[in-house]
Amino acid sequence: MTALSDVAPIYNPPLDPYVSLLHRDADFLVFDKPSGLLSVPGRHPALSDSLLTRVQKDYPQALIIHRLDKDTSGVVLMSRNRKAHAFVAAQFEARTTKKSYVAEVWGRVADEEGMIDLPLAIDPDNKPRHRVDTEHGKPAQTRWQVLGYGENTTRLRLSPLTGRTHQLRVHMKALGHVILGDEFYADSAALAAADRLLLHAEHLAFRHPDGQDVSFTAPVPF
Repeated sequence: MTALSDVAPIYNPPLDPYVSLLHRDADFLVFDKPSGLLSVPGRHPALSDSLLTRVQKDYPQALIIHRLDKDTSGVVLMSRNRKAHAFVAAQFEARTTKKSYVAEVWGRVADEEGMIDLPLAIDPDNKPRHRVDTEHGKPAQTRWQVLGYGENTTRLRLSPLTGRTHQLRVHMKALGHVILGDEFYADSAALAAADRLLLHAEHLAFRHPDGQDVSFTAPVPF
């Protein structure tokens, strides 16, 4: 009998481009991760391919500072030495970095902008999904702004003030406007409306160890 843990998960990460490098200096590497590629390898051997493992073939010392969900595309930052890693990791911890995403959501969002302040926790009965949990959840805040409208969709800029797992995806569901193509939180028409999760990490800004404020942008692919 084959154990469930021995069954290889379905995983077909994109190969072209194999790695998309946006920036390189003595301290950091910045990449545009495609949708469908893990940020770091998974536990199962079939999930060994990831942005980190690809990058470490050319930059063995590279360390990932933050992650994106497999199906989220966009800016990912890696360090090239431990001093630089600690310097910027502390900014992520202190929430002084600035991040923004672009998402296409289902339905027409009525207001022009707003703030979602809802605590999140893992859904124990539906892992790895998360949920709003006002009793046990960790604080989570997301600012949002309307960028435009489609026939039955809205394009938003999302600025997370915290970095919880699936934060933007769960907050959009709580707003009543799930992200198109979200296999965890969308269903029926909203799920079928896109062949990938329409969530992209567009912009990241932080203080470089040299004292300069730097920012990086990856073009929205949808």
